Amino acid sequence: MTAPIQERYRASMNQLAKRIDKELNGSRKPRRVGFILLTAEFGHIDNGRVNYISNGEREDMIAMLREYLARVEGRYAEPPEGGRPQ
Repeated sequence: MTAPIQERYRASMNQLAKRIDKELNGSRKPRRVGFILLTAEFGHIDNGRVNYISNGEREDMIAMLREYLARVEGRYAEPPEGGRPQ
């Protein structure tokens, strides 16, 4: 598997991730807010490289991305109160 961040962006993305996590969660343990930061170079987004960093477990972040994509693509229906998505 390819590294999630190109070496030239590693330090700055790690620094940003720490700042975002601190802003969203403070020193609270366990964390309550998860985030994903994706970056790509303009002009190279299609068929280019996307760099990824998050503050959560990979499986949880993949689920979060799937839900987000379903929402923006119009494939997601809000679950009934207290229920699960359809």
